[in-house]
Amino acid sequence: MEPASLVLFAVALALAAALPGPAVVALVARTLARGRTGSTAFIFGIVLGDVIWLAMAILGLAALAATLGPLFTLVRLAGAAYLLFLAWRLWTARGQNAILQLPAETACPNAPDRNATRKALSGFFGGLALTLGNPKTIAFYLALLPTLLDMNRVSLPGFLELSAIITLVLLMILSSYVYLADRARRFIATPRAIRLLNRLCGTAMAGAAVSVATR
Repeated sequence: MEPASLVLFAVALALAAALPGPAVVALVARTLARGRTGSTAFIFGIVLGDVIWLAMAILGLAALAATLGPLFTLVRLAGAAYLLFLAWRLWTARGQNAILQLPAETACPNAPDRNATRKALSGFFGGLALTLGNPKTIAFYLALLPTLLDMNRVSLPGFLELSAIITLVLLMILSSYVYLADRARRFIATPRAIRLLNRLCGTAMAGAAVSVATR
């Protein structure tokens, strides 16, 4: 694809990704509550969701997806349910254990986390489901992207170039959110403050779930 088109897409995607939406709220709340644990898998779930929407837009399936109400309603509700589950976990978490525990590799380097794979998969599919049902993502690829690029002229190499841009841009921006949230959580020092932060994050996640489910 022409460099100007790639730059335009990268800038538009960066602006859209930087604006807080349900995915960013969920990612920041997860990081504030758990640190960076699972954030990478969650981000890659979001990236795959964006690439899937890009493929659908190029193949002309975005308009069809908009008409498949029941199917995409189920996907959207699955993402909302995942956020509600995380919100419930945060509301019921014990303050003294929720945030200030050391990362597993720091606490005991020789003790593997048996739940690490399960948690990573949970985060990955949670990020994927959230993105597939995220109204903000759908609007970007369904409404905005066709005004920026001629979708009928995107070849396979062009799709790969756009996918690479999606991966790099989202990794850069979402990792920045994770870094800032992880730095912020280090100022929390008391169980009471931790419980309050957990509940604030849980409330934010519940609000994001409602936003995803009702749009």
